[in-house]
Amino acid sequence: MRRSQVQDAGDFSPYPRVQAEVFAVKRNTWPGLWLSEAVLRDTGLLHRMKGLLLLSLLLATCTLGMQVQYQVYLLEEFEDRDEWKKQWVESHRLDHGKFWLTAGKFYGGKEKDKGKYWNSGILQTSEDAKFYALSTRLKLFSNEKETLVAQFSVKHEQGIDCGGGCVKLFPDSLNQEDMHSESKYYILFGPDICGFGNTEYRSSLHYQGKYHENNKTIKCRINKDTHLYILIICPNATYEVKIDNKQVAAGDLEEDWNFLPPRKIKDLYAQKPRKWDEHLQREDSEDKKPEDRGCLPGKEDWEDFEYIPDPDTKKPDDWNEVMDEEWEGPLIPNLKYKGQWKPIIDNPSYQGEWIHPDDNLEYKPDPTICCYYNISVLGLDLWQVKSGSIFENFLLTSDEEFAEEVGNKTWGIRKEVEKQWRELFEEMVKRKQEEEAKKKREKEEEREDDIWGIEEEGNEEDFSEEPGNDRQMKEVDAERAFLGKKKEVHVDWKDEP
Repeated sequence: MRRSQVQDAGDFSPYPRVQAEVFAVKRNTWPGLWLSEAVLRDTGLLHRMKGLLLLSLLLATCTLGMQVQYQVYLLEEFEDRDEWKKQWVESHRLDHGKFWLTAGKFYGGKEKDKGKYWNSGILQTSEDAKFYALSTRLKLFSNEKETLVAQFSVKHEQGIDCGGGCVKLFPDSLNQEDMHSESKYYILFGPDICGFGNTEYRSSLHYQGKYHENNKTIKCRINKDTHLYILIICPNATYEVKIDNKQVAAGDLEEDWNFLPPRKIKDLYAQKPRKWDEHLQREDSEDKKPEDRGCLPGKEDWEDFEYIPDPDTKKPDDWNEVMDEEWEGPLIPNLKYKGQWKPIIDNPSYQGEWIHPDDNLEYKPDPTICCYYNISVLGLDLWQVKSGSIFENFLLTSDEEFAEEVGNKTWGIRKEVEKQWRELFEEMVKRKQEEEAKKKREKEEEREDDIWGIEEEGNEEDFSEEPGNDRQMKEVDAERAFLGKKKEVHVDWKDEP
């Protein structure tokens, strides 16, 4: 399916939602009469209409209330083998690798793959250790005030160990025949594999002349099955990443990309003011202990002695103060003890805890982050050490539900069948390799036996029968006889297990 076919909703027969809802590519278009009748028939209102005027009014109301809900900018499935080269342009800047259309080694979907791809195909890299640059131009559009959903599927059936599988969205100014790795782009997303363990989903976005990578680490799929990669950018500056129609990451563009300076940053030169009062309470300098206030009525003197002499204890009669010093009776706990006197009151000058200022004066919010006003080209700019990656089902739209439905009707219905074909293919390859290894091993053993087998057998007989010099002479004679008749030696393998 191609852009020219996207204009007509009737061409989306694999996608039931398109037939049941309003659909149009161009803005400010209105749904057809067939849809309004379907809506009325489903709600049971059509049979209740008795007047043509009432029916016309109802149809007009329904039409005016149902405007275009979403847009489809590109839907490419490579259904025509001859037409794709007219729509896709290869770069001639370098000696780039070539793409071709093929069904691949294993595929899924009896009608979709076997029937379709023998006459057409899916886009595949074909040369090892090459750069690839291929792009297609579409009608210019902007994602300002609209959701942008970009998705495609890729299958690394070659077992890629180092190479990219990302898609780029370019501005209208791109020269497709001169496209290269340094060409300006707006959005890059997709799987990027470089060695063991370095398998990431990349999402690089252009902002104010620079490219910014997502701060989150998102792992991509590395098996040989087809996988669906989706990037969604919303008008409220949020995003979502999906793999195989399942969310793997989401958040705010401003938080997960370093587009803007941080909102908060500590000022290393800021210091707390010397007179800053952060004490919640303080002593009341005007208050005095009750005993010093002349025993005010209704108040007892403040007892601040924790222990007091025992009043029931008397000095012994034989106590000699000259010899024994002044007598001091034993101490007992003071039952009226109230603690140390501290007149505490709430601090009227309390300013709270001093907080280091962290507002970044250089930060200024930008509501237009990732609003691109002239998106016009979708392209593949790749480097692959081992070729064989297959790309298809390119989709650019403003509707998440429609994109999910397209994914389920393409990748979704074929994934299980494709997995079975892939497992069968790998089993066949494994058996073939084992058979070849077995044949090679048998040939090597046969070659060794042809050279040394009979000699060893003769050696054993000589050692058991002839001692001394006679044995050595017979060894030489046996060796000469073997070398003279080497061509007549045959090894029978039938009796071997």
